[in-house]
Amino acid sequence: MTLPSPTRTRGAIAVTALGILALTGCTQTAPAATGEAAATSGAAATAERVTLTYDGGLVVLDATTLEVVGDVPIDGFTRVNPVGDGRNVLVTTDAGFQVLDTQEPALTGVTFEGSKAGHAVAHAGKTVLFFDGSGDSVIFDTDALLDDGTKLPETETVASDAAHHGVSIELSDGTFVTTLSDRTGIVATDANGTELARSTDCPGVHGEGTVKDEVVVVGCENGALAYSDGTITKLSSPDEFGRIGNMLTTEDSAIALGDYKTDPDAEGYLLQAFALVDTASGKISVTELPDGVGYTFRDLARGSDNEAIILGSDGSLHLFSEEDGSPITSIPVIDAWEGPAEWQDAHPALKVQDGVAYVTDPATSTVHAVNLETEEITSSATLPGVPNEIALS
Repeated sequence: MTLPSPTRTRGAIAVTALGILALTGCTQTAPAATGEAAATSGAAATAERVTLTYDGGLVVLDATTLEVVGDVPIDGFTRVNPVGDGRNVLVTTDAGFQVLDTQEPALTGVTFEGSKAGHAVAHAGKTVLFFDGSGDSVIFDTDALLDDGTKLPETETVASDAAHHGVSIELSDGTFVTTLSDRTGIVATDANGTELARSTDCPGVHGEGTVKDEVVVVGCENGALAYSDGTITKLSSPDEFGRIGNMLTTEDSAIALGDYKTDPDAEGYLLQAFALVDTASGKISVTELPDGVGYTFRDLARGSDNEAIILGSDGSLHLFSEEDGSPITSIPVIDAWEGPAEWQDAHPALKVQDGVAYVTDPATSTVHAVNLETEEITSSATLPGVPNEIALS
């Protein structure tokens, strides 16, 4: 039986040669002068930003003060992912991945067009966009938009044999790891497109992260797969059905934090346990949250010491040791909340950067910055709409 496999097109591909990509204008931007200022500033020093979506717009905040620095109107349900260049954010819309400049907040008019824009992964100087509607991946230099934010950068495409919800990453040596189109696992190819390794022991493959020594980890309904140096290793869940769907990783730890689900028929989106995937030992351990506390896929993060951080439905940040899952501390931030009826619905979300946790509270249309060392809320802001997705840049 022939298993699904992507085909890779190598070499620099001019923008005009890519059928799924185009440079398009956007009618919902800030005034032209703002967009031009953003485009000409290039790789100048940037301030850290927090970008949040709400119904009807994107709001950009100063990461320190949480003051609003931009409010950009946009229609429909949107998702946000950092490009990885410290400045730009990719906004997932029906048109594809639209570029938002967070320094002079405006949609730049640059869109990576494609069907059902999905995951965006930045690693080792490359950003890889995955389009679920085709299964194709589009790769560009992460810092390319800093050179000229008005033009789509040169890109490279890796075609899949079928549409699927997936994810891809390119490593520092040009190795490309991507999901198989039947969602049973992953395949790794070298810089020339030659297959290095493949595994189909990962039903429902979802999520991706890169841990210490550039080991790629993806989640499965029965554990995880780890790719390193031409080899894929299976890490099994301690439960017969032990689904890991999202990975939170750091580059100096061999352990990935994953969400964890044991009942395939469970209703709702709240989860009560998390997984620690140790790629060094090949073991997966599971830790239960306190009784009555749940979380969703938007509520996991890693701290400065690689600790696991979870925003619980009790409104507190719960910190755990990555070594054994033991509790470190809990920090009250917002009121208790209930899980969403649908995953797209607004519910509290968590992102962490430089020792600061950013917590959204849709019930009060607010966002809070929490210093994880002092365990204090250092700033809060009321937003122009109910916050949903969040990205840091």
